[in-house]
Amino acid sequence: MEKQNKNDNAANRKSYVGYIYNLGEKAEKSNVLDQLDPEWKRLHNEGYIHIHDLDAYGLTYNCLTFDILNAFPYSQFEGYTNEQKIVCVFDFVKELLAKVGNEQSGGMSFANFDGDFAEIFTNLGVNYTEYQEVFKASILSLILWANNMHTRMGQTSYYVTLCIGLGTSDFARFITNTILDCFYNSGNLVYKPNIVFKVAAGINRYKEDKNYDLFCKALDCTSKKMIPTYLLCDCNVDKNCDPKKLSIMGCRTRVVDDLFGKQGAIGRSNIDNISINLPRLALETMVDSKSSLYEKLENFNKKFVQVANVTKDILLDRYEKTCKADINLFPINLKYKLMGEDISKHGLKEAFKHGTLSIGFIGLSEAIEILTGEKYWSSDENYNIAINFVKFMKDYVDTLKNQYKLNFSLLATSGEFISGRFADIDSELFNNKVSKKGFYTNSFHIEVDSGLPAYKKIQYEGKFHNYTNGGCITYVELREAPLSNVEGLMELVEIAIKSDVHYLGFNFPKDICNECGVTGTFDECPECGSKDITRIRRVSGYLEVQKYFASGKMNESKMRKAN
Repeated sequence: MEKQNKNDNAANRKSYVGYIYNLGEKAEKSNVLDQLDPEWKRLHNEGYIHIHDLDAYGLTYNCLTFDILNAFPYSQFEGYTNEQKIVCVFDFVKELLAKVGNEQSGGMSFANFDGDFAEIFTNLGVNYTEYQEVFKASILSLILWANNMHTRMGQTSYYVTLCIGLGTSDFARFITNTILDCFYNSGNLVYKPNIVFKVAAGINRYKEDKNYDLFCKALDCTSKKMIPTYLLCDCNVDKNCDPKKLSIMGCRTRVVDDLFGKQGAIGRSNIDNISINLPRLALETMVDSKSSLYEKLENFNKKFVQVANVTKDILLDRYEKTCKADINLFPINLKYKLMGEDISKHGLKEAFKHGTLSIGFIGLSEAIEILTGEKYWSSDENYNIAINFVKFMKDYVDTLKNQYKLNFSLLATSGEFISGRFADIDSELFNNKVSKKGFYTNSFHIEVDSGLPAYKKIQYEGKFHNYTNGGCITYVELREAPLSNVEGLMELVEIAIKSDVHYLGFNFPKDICNECGVTGTFDECPECGSKDITRIRRVSGYLEVQKYFASGKMNESKMRKAN
């Protein structure tokens, strides 16, 4: 069995620079907390909430979908041969990702990588048909860069998402084909970047659609490598938005509606997010209340509002301070106008007002179990309790949006670090088996050991997508890689769309023998007998080597059962 590395972030790798950064980061987080309102600090330290990326408080935003066409530097490539343009544009993309990755705290996304870069190269006078091998080499190089580089902060890989699937020109289709081919053939230890295939009727969802063949190809790639994941543009919450404006940032962030008129994600950010520990509120409700279930639920709602009111104040404080940050902290956004706004003329607030402020949550499943004694999917009554509570949280967030005229949203948190942090704190305070298992379940997800059929898990979780407008995902856990089972995966995608799922991923255990390269699920290689095994698993929203998981996710991964 692999020895676990002690990481708070599975994407981290040890280095001298990373070690020094971690010392400074820890000191800065402590310094930020000391300057906050004592009640805010207490709620964070005691595990009622988690203020994400404390070191970035008031300095930068979280994540961004690039408005890459807004101010693309065409003049930078004048005088180059076509081969040089291809190589240098992809080098420019890497440089952009590396530099913006150090201007913000979260993920970076291209909403339409295929169509946008087909347009860019066409404007540069490059005809792909004459330079296919150069394109293939350059795209492979970008994939390997995203997978292998752990240079952000001296230790972390860049959270890069390439959304594809909607480009219908021959050039865009070539780029999508090439991305899928390169990723599929890049080796079992290549599991980044996050590639998101956008599924939309009239473009790729049905057999008569022009890009249906690309949808099938994407599913075939997923059957081997768990990527792409799928943004379902025809789902209930997204069907009225232009699919080309939709995007996934980081591992699940969703930015669509805007009080200030910018529908969709392009050029928009999540500014900040804070997650609330729902099991803690449920545990305290049980201590405080010996009354009926109805009264317990009422008390649980009140506890949520009490904590959320403070959470809102922190989000507003952080937002205002971030809007007043030194504009020179954003040199690449200044130069290339990736936020869609010219922040040198209009200032940061004009850009950030289009972003979202997210109240997140973790452990809905455990909270309902604590309050009722049973899983939320065990009965219609419990399921309705869970749905109604998430709707209650969404209604609360909507009142904030209306009151403060800012884009507050409800985030179904991907709790990589906090899944263990919250559970560890609570297990010390409460003698409760739900906390003592060592992790809480992400967001509204059904527990990883439920054993429910895949279609049932999708159907149960789908309704929650209607309320978690700040971002969410549904996964199904498969027993093994569904190699070339395109039909089976497509059936699950259709079920997901009809169940209101916004974003869908497929998980399966992937073990790789480091001696002979055999893949499967094993503790000892069935071919050569080696125990030198690399295990690739999905952490929260991205793939990583299992031994680098934080403690909570390591505990969770050991309990996962197939759907």
